[in-house]
Amino acid sequence: MNGSSPAGWLVLASLVLLVAGVGFRATRWAAGRPGPIRWSGLAQVPRRYLVDVHHIVSRSPLTTGPSIDLSINNPRDTGSRVARMHVLTAGGFVAATLLVLWRHLLGLGGVWIAWLLLLALAAMAVGTSIEWTRRRPKRAARLSGGGYDRLPWSLAAFVLFFGVATLPAAGLAPAIAWTSLLAWPLLIVGIWACAELYIGMAFGPMKHAVNGVLHLAFHPRPQRFEPGTRDTALVPLDLTADRLGAETVADFDWNRLLGFDACVQCGRCEAACPAFEAGLPLNPKTLIQDLVAAEMGSIVAGRYRGQGHPDHSGRPSHPGAPLISAEAGIHPDTLWACTTCRACVAECPMMIEHVDAVIDMRRFQTLEIGTTPAKGAVVLDQLRESDNMGGKPAAGRVDWAVDLKLPVLAEQPRCDVLLWMGEGAFERRNQRTLRSLVKLLRAADVDFAILGAEEADCGDVARRLGDEATFQRLAAQNIATLDRYQFNEIVTADPHVLQAIGREYPALGGHYKVRHHTTFLSRLVVEGRLPVAAGQAMALTYHDPCYLGRYNGETEAPRRLLEHMGLSVAEMHKSGERSSCCGSGGGLSITDIPGRRRIADVRMEHVAATGAETVAVACPHCATMLEGVIQPRANVVDIAELLADAIDAAKPEAREVRATA
Repeated sequence: MNGSSPAGWLVLASLVLLVAGVGFRATRWAAGRPGPIRWSGLAQVPRRYLVDVHHIVSRSPLTTGPSIDLSINNPRDTGSRVARMHVLTAGGFVAATLLVLWRHLLGLGGVWIAWLLLLALAAMAVGTSIEWTRRRPKRAARLSGGGYDRLPWSLAAFVLFFGVATLPAAGLAPAIAWTSLLAWPLLIVGIWACAELYIGMAFGPMKHAVNGVLHLAFHPRPQRFEPGTRDTALVPLDLTADRLGAETVADFDWNRLLGFDACVQCGRCEAACPAFEAGLPLNPKTLIQDLVAAEMGSIVAGRYRGQGHPDHSGRPSHPGAPLISAEAGIHPDTLWACTTCRACVAECPMMIEHVDAVIDMRRFQTLEIGTTPAKGAVVLDQLRESDNMGGKPAAGRVDWAVDLKLPVLAEQPRCDVLLWMGEGAFERRNQRTLRSLVKLLRAADVDFAILGAEEADCGDVARRLGDEATFQRLAAQNIATLDRYQFNEIVTADPHVLQAIGREYPALGGHYKVRHHTTFLSRLVVEGRLPVAAGQAMALTYHDPCYLGRYNGETEAPRRLLEHMGLSVAEMHKSGERSSCCGSGGGLSITDIPGRRRIADVRMEHVAATGAETVAVACPHCATMLEGVIQPRANVVDIAELLADAIDAAKPEAREVRATA
């Protein structure tokens, strides 16, 4: 067998159809807004795939509910098995394609090439068996069906056809008479397998194989792939543009449309989404498929075969039609149910930016047609009028601290630390945290001051609700205020302030060193400026705020502080950078989109599953939401409050009292 065979021509024809199909999809991507094309990203694809994508795929997928034992939940769906499946199947398929062309089309390479081809097919067979066991006898609810359920069959058919076709070339079987009737069933199997796999890369479940690679190359956030960087800041909106935000799919940048089309429908985002777990009308996987259907048209996009949005089902939209509508496309409640926690983004193996898409659509709804739901419109009006969410006098931000006589920066030349109080200063619950923080700063003899009445809202809520104009105005005002004074760093107890001022103000000209209070306090303890005694023994867990852990990568400082107090943490099954939201982010506590349960109630179920009697928090929004869960529940205490109590216990007079008790 020295010449070409039908097996080689079949692959060649399939590849031609694949290129034509991808070309058609590319015309749809090109309908989006123009953006920079970074050709250097092509050279970065191997590292981005083998390092960044593999890191996510190799992790065990999150599950809904409090169980932490994934081996019991689904022993066939662990991250390591999925990673091996992809390496064996994808690697074997690519190698087999090249070797088929080399041996069966060009007729080159002799017996040793045939044996290499059989080895590649054997690797595919092992990967296919793993995929088979993931979906049978019952697949996980997060996995889509339809063409995805056919994948094990089509992969097996590919291995069978090309394996049989290669046996003669390897000297293991007589030559095949392709013109005989006996060869036709085998040829039909080969045609079906190639159609499912190669053409499926353009229009079927395998389309992520091509679109995913292109998405990695031309990713809208290339900084995500740089070692040691964390690209979570929203990009400022050009307020002079003809249209603000995204009304139709054509209003997204072209490479964002490409990103939507890279979705593999694995459902990892669905399993991680706190809104979906609580039964709010949002499923991030379905949302991406809604956008694909609007981008490509329902016929090209294919029928979606996964779970939908809880209690809402939209009709497929089409290019040029508005995306948000109660009658078609994406229901408004779906858009506003997102907490912007980025759990979906962090779990997506294709590195899709769900939250950026949500914010773009919200910007159009808020700035262009003014349909911010529930109390959202009222809060935005108050932010515009009074520079705070409650519409209160600016001086009211320090009413809680009259007895503390806090130093105001305007009354002194400079300070080492500027304490940014945030919106929590207006709420009694979080005033307790701020009082403890002030107590700790004074105990460590920190030179600090506040802005007082000059402090305005950081703009986080306005930006997440789509009001970019108010955010940029508040940011410019705060930047002008901060630039008038001299200080070394800003310390805040609010991770949303940390994100806004630390990561999002720089794009508008404000460059400051911002520290979360747990990071700063941990440093003080390590330096010996805060003598800590063992805290009161308690069964405790720690809730990671989304804007501290996922957005800013700080998960260790809070735990170090608890460790310094002699407290051990019983970790929840969603913790660290994979934590679940409290339900306040993205303005959800204001828009108040109804669901089957409240996200905070679900999070308290996660707490209860650890057996903890106390949940430590490090965010005023988390404290308010979790403390709002009805009893019986765990006590909610900010780490600053726990540390202040431990500092008191470390004082000599406190030790004497305890010794004589």
